[in-house]
Amino acid sequence: MAKRLYVGNLPYSITESALQEMFSEAGPVGSVKLITDRDTGRSKGFAFVEMETEEAAEHAIAEFNGRKLEGRPLTVNEAKPQQPREERTGGGGGHRRRGFNDR
Repeated sequence: MAKRLYVGNLPYSITESALQEMFSEAGPVGSVKLITDRDTGRSKGFAFVEMETEEAAEHAIAEFNGRKLEGRPLTVNEAKPQQPREERTGGGGGHRRRGFNDR
């Protein structure tokens, strides 16, 4: 069964292919998703890596959690399920000043 891992404190220069290659040392990798900023496309410094087996996931956590990559100690642990987002309402909006002719 596949297991999803959270990988944090990544250098901003890392690529999905580099993460794929690195984590394949621990076992078969199902997918890699590097999280990027919507506006700039720049990495946000974390990713999700799906390992194909439980054993590969445990090996990856043991192998890479705390390992330094470009001087940054990685955080690697089991990803928690995403919490449902709160429904957002329209909110905000400006206050319209009444003018002389609006009376």
